[in-house]
Amino acid sequence: MSKLQGISFFDKYLSIWVALCIIAGIAIGKLIPAVPELLGKLEYANVSIPIAILIWIMIFPMMLKIDFTSIVNAVKMPKGLTVTLTVNWLIKPFSMFAISWFFFHFIFKSLIPADLANEYLAGAVLLGAAPCTAMVFVWSHLTKGNPAYTLVQVAVNDLIILVAFIPIVTVLLGIGGITIPWNTLIMSVVLFVVIPLTLAFITRRSIINLKGMEYFEGIFLNKFKSTTIVGLLLTLIIIFSFQGDKILNNPLNILLIAVPLVLQTFFIFFIAYKWARRWRLQHCIAAPAALIGASNFFELSVAVAIVLFGLNSGATLVTVVGVLTEVPVMLTLVRYANNTREQFPV
Repeated sequence: MSKLQGISFFDKYLSIWVALCIIAGIAIGKLIPAVPELLGKLEYANVSIPIAILIWIMIFPMMLKIDFTSIVNAVKMPKGLTVTLTVNWLIKPFSMFAISWFFFHFIFKSLIPADLANEYLAGAVLLGAAPCTAMVFVWSHLTKGNPAYTLVQVAVNDLIILVAFIPIVTVLLGIGGITIPWNTLIMSVVLFVVIPLTLAFITRRSIINLKGMEYFEGIFLNKFKSTTIVGLLLTLIIIFSFQGDKILNNPLNILLIAVPLVLQTFFIFFIAYKWARRWRLQHCIAAPAALIGASNFFELSVAVAIVLFGLNSGATLVTVVGVLTEVPVMLTLVRYANNTREQFPV
């Protein structure tokens, strides 16, 4: 229990709050459908504006901690980036395809029609080809990750997505003429990285110039202590209010889809995490390096699935299940990372 010292009440029982918020979101979507209908209208380029605002609330406190001069030093430490990029782009998309194909077309063959299995496989590949952009800041925050290094990892991944996402999906699924919703991708990067980063830079510089570093670190940052967790919980309520019907109407298929997605998440995390430990990387770099690959850029995956296969397709359902499974699984991995911190150099 000593490893949990210093963790707030919210953080300590986060899994419980997450479960309650998922249930609350599904209940709102089912019992008060006017709420998600109204929130659903507040979007641009398939990106929900309310969710974007809540993601700002989640990641803004972490970005405040970034000493922007340290970004240059982060780039000078290539081992962490090597782990992240190798796992994200040379392993993850292909392991997602292999694991999903094995379950959808072999293990669950008698339970899932072949055509539907192909749609499920497509959705899984869309998840596997898009490493996380926004939520990784939350996972990094919960593992006391290096915020500057996390930012560099996210920025590099976003650049690679621009050129690698379409070829990888095309090769794995054999789908010709894929058109990526560029406005969704660009909008997501601007909303979840550029805007909060700019606001954090301006805020940090202004507060330090006015009241000094001691006030900034000792008092100002503490005002945002529970902001990230509250933003996460409110985001979950909104997300699952949108998806309540799909989840309730497909309970068995949800479970079948979740199996390969969860296995893939653990597989990718442990490859990156064990590699980082073997290379003796600091935990504040190793944890985000493993978590960024384990989680997914679900906003992009959902948007592309809708464009390519339709709102009610099996592919879109898989990307939604990706959201459903990601948070509980990632919280499990966060706890594991925190409990194994002593295995890494200080």
